[in-house]
Amino acid sequence: MNMRIFFSILLTCITIAVNCQQTEFSGKIMNSKAIGIPNSSVYLLNTNLGTTTDAQGNFSFKDIPPGNYEVQVSSIGFATLNKEVFVRKAGKQVAEFRLADANLQLEAVLVSAEKKEAFLQKVPLSITAIAARQVKDYRLWSSNELTAIVPNLYSASSGDDRNVTGIRGIATTSYDPAVATYIDGVNQFSLDTYMPQLSDVERIEILRGPQGTLYGRNAMGGVINIITKQPGNKMSGFAEINIGNYNRQRYSAGIRMPVLKNKLFLGVSFMYDKRDGYYKNAFYNNSFDRRNGFMGNYYLKFLPTSKWSVVLNVKHQNTRNDGAFPMVFGVDESFADPFVLRQNAIAKMIDNSLNSSLSINFTGSKFNVSSQTAYQSNYRYYNNPLDGDFSEYDAVTVINNYGKDWNNVKVITEELKFSNATNSASKLKWTLGTYLFKQDNPTKQATHFGNDAILVVGAPDINFSTINTTKGKSSGIAFFGQATYAITNKLSAIAGLRYDYEKKAYNVLGQYQKDPDPNPQFDTRPDTSASASFNAVSPKFGLSYELNKNSDLFITYSRGYRTGGLTALSSDPSQPPLYPYKPEFSNNIEAGIKNNLLNNRLRLNITAFFTTVTDAQVPTLILPDAVTITKNAGKLTSKGIELELAATPLKGLEIDYNFGYTDAKYKNLKLSQSGSNADLDGKRQLFTPESTSLLALQYSYAFGKNKKVKLVARGEWFYLGQQYFDLVNNIRQPDYSLFNVRFGVATKYVSLMFWGRNLADKKHIAYAYDFGAVHLADPKTYGLTLSTDF
Repeated sequence: MNMRIFFSILLTCITIAVNCQQTEFSGKIMNSKAIGIPNSSVYLLNTNLGTTTDAQGNFSFKDIPPGNYEVQVSSIGFATLNKEVFVRKAGKQVAEFRLADANLQLEAVLVSAEKKEAFLQKVPLSITAIAARQVKDYRLWSSNELTAIVPNLYSASSGDDRNVTGIRGIATTSYDPAVATYIDGVNQFSLDTYMPQLSDVERIEILRGPQGTLYGRNAMGGVINIITKQPGNKMSGFAEINIGNYNRQRYSAGIRMPVLKNKLFLGVSFMYDKRDGYYKNAFYNNSFDRRNGFMGNYYLKFLPTSKWSVVLNVKHQNTRNDGAFPMVFGVDESFADPFVLRQNAIAKMIDNSLNSSLSINFTGSKFNVSSQTAYQSNYRYYNNPLDGDFSEYDAVTVINNYGKDWNNVKVITEELKFSNATNSASKLKWTLGTYLFKQDNPTKQATHFGNDAILVVGAPDINFSTINTTKGKSSGIAFFGQATYAITNKLSAIAGLRYDYEKKAYNVLGQYQKDPDPNPQFDTRPDTSASASFNAVSPKFGLSYELNKNSDLFITYSRGYRTGGLTALSSDPSQPPLYPYKPEFSNNIEAGIKNNLLNNRLRLNITAFFTTVTDAQVPTLILPDAVTITKNAGKLTSKGIELELAATPLKGLEIDYNFGYTDAKYKNLKLSQSGSNADLDGKRQLFTPESTSLLALQYSYAFGKNKKVKLVARGEWFYLGQQYFDLVNNIRQPDYSLFNVRFGVATKYVSLMFWGRNLADKKHIAYAYDFGAVHLADPKTYGLTLSTDF
């Protein structure tokens, strides 16, 4: 046989074989009256496959591998729908999806809590998911505004936007967080390198309880997972203008568009924010904590084939803060004259953060692979000496402006992950991966003692500085895996394991400098180095059971881990540097039930938990350096309950109620104070309200031609139980309530809303240091928002 004829026959046979296996999945998206909905989005979870419907509401996916898929369907004005479908091996398959009006049904929520996309109510975890529309309804501009929206979550800062966040009594007390924050899959590695501002958000997922198996280090309390909107084939965008009291101005805009249809996509968004200070500096008779900031988020997405995707993402946040620490000594003094302080040293905090990542994903017929390489940096300094005594006296100032070689944190991370094929019909679903990081953290800071130093802080001299220099480096690697096996159609078993290894190396130098000579005269601490390594094993076990198609039970055991470290250099001779402290571990058991009732008009989730923490890392703030020394000094237990309810009982009426109760106490805590040991057993954990409660009511009334115009009214009641800000439990914030409103008019593309927050102007503590400096939470604020989405 002629070779040309042979290859022609072979090619024909291959073509016939391939065509015989071609699979087409088509369908139609309709409203309740069976009328097609144009421009609806259809997406197959955990793939690169997405499309929009034509003018009649039709869509089609061609040449997709057969198997099981989860489909998400969404359209403006309708409740998002999630549905499981089975695509047959060959031929054309047609499906119909009917979307309910957004005022008649709850949104079906998509989450990626287990590092793969899934439906919220089917994930056996305690998760709060806040969709894009809810981000607007709550008027969320910063991650610390999640307080009480999420049961048992509290978040606040001392005024410098470095949020201390705790969940279930597991609170951040050092630069190693207890609650990990991820933005578009990138771990915001420390309090230096994360971005608290929220803009162009697709959804926010908050995972409560230890998430060490999949998320690793510093996820003891949970994970905040922020996902921003990515570009696709459908052009979309937004613009928003906010004007409020305290000269609040916030402008944001963005656009997402295809550059080459089905191949190359671009997304760009910006946000500029400014306001006058909430505090008044009586020493100079001016506003103290004025701030402004600019944020950008840029996407470039490339799909070389339907199986591959490459995403380049760059984010930056640049903040300027005239008075980063608006604090007053003493609780009584803070409330006697609220939002008034006296500081003589005024410095502007300049804070520049960069977050970039390259993600490569492959969706195969046997397994999926994803890689994400990220680079983060933060350069943060004060342009002038910063007031370190929070008073009008020339006692203590802090200096850290030594150029870009110092106080410039840099982190490189890499996560490589494998998982079962998206269309797999196997009873076993699995994820395997590895995570690597390297951090460079060079810090240099001087504590200057002025003319009043002897009088105010008892310094041995005046007009001198102690300069502390630390070159810190850390690196680590982790291996993890988690699997779910369907024992029966209703019962599944969950098992996971992670191993983390980390090494830290510090080099410290202490120097003394006497004014007016700008050069150090001698070393107070010779150049000294030390290193320490830590490792941890984080297992997870659990069961989930489907009571019926609307209700699921789960029970899990998981272990949490917060990395160890080396103590920092300070001016206190009783606190020597470079002493290692051990990792902190937690053991957590939780059980819960998830219900989706009344034809998706009622969602009710209830969880109970019990946590023990061993080798608890307890912070001690060393003054006047403002350096935190961490020691393993206690054992903590935390137990409680959480409830989340969402309902649409009537057309246009939405009800959300979230409640959390936490009983977090130290069972063993002995600290050295004033030369003696203090027994603090039974004291309550810091930054942990005994209870959190949120009730939100929103009513929308549609009118006009085709009822395309809506009047919207929303009210929110927050209640937080008493909490403490020092280990001795002397600095106490009693329980309090906050009231927020939002109302206005909205069309399909444009809305005008009035908003007000803390309308009763309740004065309460947001943050306090254990030595007594107090920062009050935001006062009453209000404003207008004009926005458009297209």
